[in-house]
Amino acid sequence: MKFNKLIPELSVSNFDKSLKFYTNILGFKIEYQRKESKFAMISFQESQLMIEETNNHWVTGKLEHPYGRGINFQIEVDKIKPILDNLKKNNYPIFVKPKENWYRQDNQLFGNKEFLIQDPDGYLLRFVEDLGTKPL
Repeated sequence: MKFNKLIPELSVSNFDKSLKFYTNILGFKIEYQRKESKFAMISFQESQLMIEETNNHWVTGKLEHPYGRGINFQIEVDKIKPILDNLKKNNYPIFVKPKENWYRQDNQLFGNKEFLIQDPDGYLLRFVEDLGTKPL
């Protein structure tokens, strides 16, 4: 397994609940885990995350729900529909419904079909399907 140069590690309040959410609902794969530490390295296509139950090793302040205020994690996927289907099947709420967005970079627009959800601790996850580019 090749490790990405940046791999966010999320402190979670309930490891088992989060691991089930990421693997059973979103489709992440467990790359490895340390059950005794309530830790797992997980991946989805080419994205990687680590989750670990809060243990005061990395706490820089009081953790209150929703965690991760001020950040969203963009996860590029081949297709967003299978994820949306699993979320619907599991009756999991969508934070921002799917829509197309076009973002300007210089003289080009980059398109994404995207939606946002909150994980069980409130971290924002933005799943993105690439729609290509077009000129301004």
